[in-house]
Amino acid sequence: MHTNQIINLLKDLKDNLISIEDVIEKIRCMPFEDVSFAHIDHHRHIRSSIPEVIFGLNKSDNHVVEIAKMMYKQSKRFLITKTTKSVYQKLDIKEAVFHELSSTIVCGGDNTQRGDILILSAGTSDIAVAEEAFVTAKFLGNKVEMITDIGVAGIHRLFHYLDRINSARVLIVIAGMEGALPSVVGGLTDKPIVAVPTSTGYGTSLNGITALFAMLNSCAPGIGVVNIDNGFGAACLAHKINSL
Repeated sequence: MHTNQIINLLKDLKDNLISIEDVIEKIRCMPFEDVSFAHIDHHRHIRSSIPEVIFGLNKSDNHVVEIAKMMYKQSKRFLITKTTKSVYQKLDIKEAVFHELSSTIVCGGDNTQRGDILILSAGTSDIAVAEEAFVTAKFLGNKVEMITDIGVAGIHRLFHYLDRINSARVLIVIAGMEGALPSVVGGLTDKPIVAVPTSTGYGTSLNGITALFAMLNSCAPGIGVVNIDNGFGAACLAHKINSL
C-alpha cells in the first residue's frame, strides 16, 4: 500500500465513505504479511523510500511466484532480481515484463520520473548489470538513461557524451576488466558517482575483485562503490541521492 493510498483511505473513513471494517481489511497486512516461509514487508517503502524487492537466486520458483503474487495483490507492483524465465511463465501476470538480459521481472512501479540518473557502462559485456540498474531505477520512479560501450579502451567515445554526463544529477558507472571507467569519469565531472565493478574479465580480473579494488582505490574523490555485479544496489543508492 502506497502512502497516498493510506491518506485516501483515512480521508474516506473521515467522510464516512468507508466502514471501519473495510479499513481493517485493507490494512490487515501491516506491517508485514506472514506466509510461513516469508514475512512480506509491504510497507518498507514508507520507511526507506524503497519497497521490498524479491531476490530470486536460491529461492524455489514457487516461493518467488507466491511472494510476487502477494505483493501484486497489495500494491499492483513488484520487482524480482536474479530470476528466470520459468518464474515469469509461472507468474502469469499480464502486466509483468521479463528482462532476459538482466534476469529481472518488473510489474508496475512509480511513474514519477524524478531527477536524472545516467548509467554508463564500459563494455557490451557489462550491459546485463547496467540493465539491472536501469530497470531498478525506473521502477523506483526515477528518470533514467543508459549509455553503453564507452570504456577506456576507446576513450574518445566517452568524450562525445561529456555534455550529457555533466547535465545528469547522479551517475552510475559500470565496468569490469581493470575497472578504470569510474575513475576517469570522476576526473571529468562534479556529479556524484556510484561505481559498480562487474565480474567481466580474464583470469586476473578474479571475477570482479580487481575492478572492485581499483574502484575502492580510485584517485578521483567522491566515488561510492557497491558490490560486484550489483546493479540493483547501485540504483537504490542513486535513487536516494536523486530524491534529496
